Formats: sequence, C-alpha cells, structure tokens
Amino acid sequence: MSKDELYQRISEILVKTFDIESARIRPDARLGEDLDVDSIDAVDLIVQLKPLLGGNLKPEAFKTVRTVSDVVDVVHGMMNEVASAPTGD
Repeated sequence: MSKDELYQRISEILVKTFDIESARIRPDARLGEDLDVDSIDAVDLIVQLKPLLGGNLKPEAFKTVRTVSDVVDVVHGMMNEVASAPTGD
C-alpha cells in the first residue's frame, strides 16, 4: 500500500470513527491540537489500524506521532517491515 493510499485509509478512519470533518484532515494536522484526538482516541486509532499491520503492531512506535503524516509514516514503516520479513521457508 502506498503512502497516499494509507493516508486515504487513515483519513477514512478519522472521519468514521471520530466524526472529524474530512476538510480538517491534512497531512500536517496535529492529532491533539487540530483534530481533538486525545490519548484514549489514539488507542482507538491504533486498534483500527491493527488489521492493516497484521501481527506487526508496535504501540511504542506511536509515542512520537504528532500529525496525520506521522501516523502514515509509522504505519507505512511497519507495513514494510512485515513485507520484508523472512517467511521462514
């Protein structure tokens, strides 16, 4: 999944799960200050992202996330780790 596709998916989650107007969601939008996503909401967001990541969810990676773009970067990085992991064959 490309970063653009991932951004669109995260935007959809923010709109559907947190009732955030799509016009407010931009890559540089700060989760707390601009979108009113608090720490409990952030946990819900991570739960919503879990299906995209399979078993590679690392909540500690989200500690430095501040913007929508940060979320995209962290999730994209985790997805690439899963894709490049050895299969054990």
